[in-house]
Amino acid sequence: MTKAPVTGDVTEPAGGTGAEQRPYPAPVPPASPASPASRDAASRDAAPREAAGPPGSGTDDVIRTRGLTKRFRSGQLAVDGLDLAVPRGSVFGFLGPNGSGKTTTIRMLMGLIAPTSGVATVLGESMPQSVATVLPRVGALIEGPALYGFLSGRDNLVRFDAADPTADPRTRRQRVDTALERVGLSAAAGKKARAYSLGMKQRLGLASALLQPRELLVLDEPTNGLDPQGMREIRALVREVAAEGTTVFLSSHLLDEIEQVCTHAAVMSRGRLVVQGTVAELAARAQGRLVVRTPDVAQATEVLAAHRVTALVPGEDRVDGEPGVLDEEALPRLCAALVEAGVRVHGFGLERGTLEDAFVALTGEGFDVAG
Repeated sequence: MTKAPVTGDVTEPAGGTGAEQRPYPAPVPPASPASPASRDAASRDAAPREAAGPPGSGTDDVIRTRGLTKRFRSGQLAVDGLDLAVPRGSVFGFLGPNGSGKTTTIRMLMGLIAPTSGVATVLGESMPQSVATVLPRVGALIEGPALYGFLSGRDNLVRFDAADPTADPRTRRQRVDTALERVGLSAAAGKKARAYSLGMKQRLGLASALLQPRELLVLDEPTNGLDPQGMREIRALVREVAAEGTTVFLSSHLLDEIEQVCTHAAVMSRGRLVVQGTVAELAARAQGRLVVRTPDVAQATEVLAAHRVTALVPGEDRVDGEPGVLDEEALPRLCAALVEAGVRVHGFGLERGTLEDAFVALTGEGFDVAG
């Protein structure tokens, strides 16, 4: 099921039967605690929680969770004891394969579903209890955009903006035009949303999250459906938004995406947090690869094996391996040994570890690294 950007209450227009997808209302506290609908919803989603500390106590983290857990009625444990900290001002990559619990976590952070247990705070406020005060300060695109297919791209944004109680109607047209321009949809603004490609719909959903400056921007797979050029444009836009002072929380299953735009990252696997830190710290967890470029591949492989280089992978005009116990002082001696053995060395050195290397080392799983 898709969800609208959670910036306000969006309802289906009267007589609107032509929408392919309908935005759902953002979660807000019930008007009356005693209403039957409120009691039913509370009984369905009630979850034991620890009391959250004072807003922002002891930290400048924009998002913080402690023991956050979600088990569905089917018994599936989607998120298991998540302790997450997202620093203010960061571009935070939430990384993991499809099905690792990323979207479920985001839905709990945005108050769309209640956790089974644990605590979550967003912008210093407990969630989902504080959705009414938190969500106006957040722009979000979760599980892809939900659009009125019978309306134009521009009119969709007008609807989203009108649903935001903090939006000034006098400047609505200017905001909509600016958002369309930022995501490259100005020329297609009058086109019906049902005729948009998947990538165009993704851009329009991102535009809806950018209608107003926000303290936090939450993006769930923002480059889904985009071609390589579109991916580059969205990444550039994320950097631009971050430079303006907005904290960006970006989930992705693409390692390349995280490595290019993020300052910090967390890795999820099977509902559990594997590791979190700066992108540089995570990449540093992966040992660098020794690369020898030579036309004498077989001979070089023998020499490297004799000097305790492991995991050797011969290729075309190169041999890769793990330096293992070799330190930096031993590398020049190893290069000299190759030359003395008659190996024609055209290149020799260590290539730094990548997020892909770190992920495989930490989880033993493969990963989608295409960008």
